[in-house]
Amino acid sequence: MSVFNTPEFRKPGFKLALIATILASIVILLGIVTRLLDAGLGCPGWPSCYGGELLISEVGEIPSAGIEADKASLDMIHRFLAAALGLLIISLAVISWRQRDNENIPFRLPTLILFLVAWEVLFGMWTVTLSLWPLIVTVHMLAAMTMLSLLWVLTLRLDNKNWEMYSAPLKKVLRLKPWLFAAIVIITVQILLGAWTSSNYAAFACPDFPTCQNVWWPEMDLKNGFNLAQSIGPNYLGGMMESEARVAIHVIHRLGALMTSVYLLILCGLLLVIKDWRVRRMGLVIFVVLVLQLGLAVGNIALMVPLVTAITHNIGSALLLLTLVTLATRVWTAKPEYQRLES
Repeated sequence: MSVFNTPEFRKPGFKLALIATILASIVILLGIVTRLLDAGLGCPGWPSCYGGELLISEVGEIPSAGIEADKASLDMIHRFLAAALGLLIISLAVISWRQRDNENIPFRLPTLILFLVAWEVLFGMWTVTLSLWPLIVTVHMLAAMTMLSLLWVLTLRLDNKNWEMYSAPLKKVLRLKPWLFAAIVIITVQILLGAWTSSNYAAFACPDFPTCQNVWWPEMDLKNGFNLAQSIGPNYLGGMMESEARVAIHVIHRLGALMTSVYLLILCGLLLVIKDWRVRRMGLVIFVVLVLQLGLAVGNIALMVPLVTAITHNIGSALLLLTLVTLATRVWTAKPEYQRLES
């Protein structure tokens, strides 16, 4: 069965929204790679790279000490793709403004995404100018995930493929709205913890699993680990925290993963008992993605291959969030079956 609706039932801007969603995924993935390769300051200036040298081929020819051409090129590719994404989102906003009299076309959502993009530009600038200050890096990553989710919601809305259900399963599905809202909040908090772990280079503070530092409750410095008022000024590449602070961040992230897993497993159980194959399929998808994500999290520690496992772990987080967003969108737009018969 096709994931999307047939072309004749789609709303204007669907293809553009889908392309923007795919490009946003690529930009986020490239941002993760840039960070893991320590190329976040490959171009220490913004928006230009080394005093206006924007051409990637010329970066290696700049006669300055300490310049790494590969990292500068990667950083600039990330910026160019982000700029292209911004143009696509502006186009989506313009389409919604032109169709503002059409109640079937989302109007507020594209405007909200455009507003978020403007802030993302600022956070991208501050990430560089404040030398990877952890608080800004974390918010930048969370805002990027939020933008990706909203773009996907817009794509689903413009696809115009709503669930049409009989009365009994529809009532049960609608009762799950608070559960779905809470699930999205919980996974968002967990992504926030993951971003804080990454921005403070605490991913390998606990090299063993399920214990940490070979004990169940290691020495931790929660106060400094979650100090949001870190001073601005030093170069945070590689992190500035002591070992106990990074251990605290890592352990809290693990505990968050445990609580998130338990909650999502309960949600999957609630979905699987509803007698509708689409709802049950979404429950199975959430379960499979959750299991894969947990496996990647453990592999990130056990295999000690930072680039590969960290990339796949971040992809898993995004997939889990998008799966929940998909389910929430389907539930919020679900209609009684009889409406299809009357149309």
